[in-house]
Parts: sequence; C-alpha cells; structure tokens
Amino acid sequence: MTDFHIHTAFCDGKNTPEEIVNAALLMGIDEIGFSGHSYVKFDPDYSMSPENTEKYFCEISALKEKYSNRIKILCGIEQDYYSEAPEYNYDYFIGSVHYLKCGNEYVSVDLDKQTLVRATQKYFGGDIYSLIEEYYSLVGDIAEKTKCNIVGHFDLVEKFNEDGVLFDRNNKRYTEAYKRAIDKILKSEAVFEINTGAISRGYRSQPYPYKEILKYICESGGKVILSSDSHSADTLCFGFNTAENIAKLCGFKNIEKHIQIHY
Repeated sequence: MTDFHIHTAFCDGKNTPEEIVNAALLMGIDEIGFSGHSYVKFDPDYSMSPENTEKYFCEISALKEKYSNRIKILCGIEQDYYSEAPEYNYDYFIGSVHYLKCGNEYVSVDLDKQTLVRATQKYFGGDIYSLIEEYYSLVGDIAEKTKCNIVGHFDLVEKFNEDGVLFDRNNKRYTEAYKRAIDKILKSEAVFEINTGAISRGYRSQPYPYKEILKYICESGGKVILSSDSHSADTLCFGFNTAENIAKLCGFKNIEKHIQIHY
C-alpha cells in the first residue's frame, strides 16, 4: 500500500509526522508521502505558516533517514493555486484549488454549503454554473501553474452537492467545464487522485472525483492514484478497497502505486 496525501499537525491535521509513520508501519504500508498545505496568507488557520513549513520540511527529512530501513517516506506539499512558489526541494507536489478569487475576497469552495450559495449570489448573479465554470478554469491550469505530480480532489466543488441540491452534475455547462479542465491537465504528466478524504470525515459517501468524471479521465487516457487525504493517523489508506473497485468499474485497468520524484 502507498498513500501520498497526508496532513499533520503542522497544518490542519491531528497527529505528528512520526505518529503517522508509526501508524503506517503497523498497517504494513510500503510508502507514504506527507503533503502539508502550502501557506496561503489569507487563510492561515488551515495552512502551514512559513515557520511551520520550515519545521515540517526538516522533520520529514529527519524521519526519512531514521526510518529508511523500514518504510519509504517522501516529503511533498499540497500546493494551493493561490500560494506563492515553494521555497524547499520537495519530492513531489499535489496541485489543488481550494478558493475562488472574487473581487478582493478569496472564497473557499469546501468550507460549507452556505459559503457557496452566498458567493453565487454576490459574485455570479445567482448563476451557480458560472461559479463552477470559474472553478474548473482554475483546475484546468493547476498542472501548468504548480508543476504538480498529482491533481488534488478534482471536483472539490462537489463536496456539498452529493444530493444534487446545489446543482445538476449532468447539466451540459457542468460537464463541459470539467471536460475542458481534464483535457488541459492531460497535456501534462500529472495523475488524478481518487480521494477518499471526504468519506472518512463524513461529508460524502463517494470519493472525488465522481464516477462520470472518472470515466471521462479513463476514456481520455488519464491515470489515477489512490489517496486518503488523511488528517489523522487512523485514516491512512482509508476506503482504498472501495476506491479501487470504483476505478475498475470506471474502466481503469491499472492504478498508479508510485509517483515520479522531483529531482
């Protein structure tokens, strides 16, 4: 087993990196990658501060050496679209869009349903599909902007829409928006994660991205990798059997188990 989307107490996770390493060893995981949230100055509560970023990089580097004969450890970062360029030599990058820039405000797409409704009314004339088109236009640029190995939770804008209360995921404007984003990302070497994090935290019953998107990624020649987006030691590799079955149902014959390190 491998898992490359893991958060620690250096950002919004619960456990120290070493606690997570020890949990991974108990589970028999072969390789893990830490991916702390990159610093965004307008939302310091969830991201790593510049000071914590330095501590994070140094601690993961030390753990690599300490546990080198027991487990392979990588030091990555989840690079937000609106973060500044990384200062450290990370092994890999997860590229993610968590916000929309609306005027002078950065609107979180995964905070709560009310925030999306308010932003739709205030900035998009009540047209939720305009908001969605803006979201996927940023996602489509994420590989070029961050040089990421992995595209994080591709359809995060779906977090509070599993019941279809916010929008119809079969609407033509929605499907065309995500297909444009996928087509742009596929010009890079980035793989798409099948992310089970919202399931482990009780927001969804299905991983990101939803099945129709996965089918389009598969049909278009894209690759996928499983990730837990874990924020605690007890959710490493969470729901991977279910995620793997979904991937197979969507047409994938193979699931990536490793990533190309940035050296």
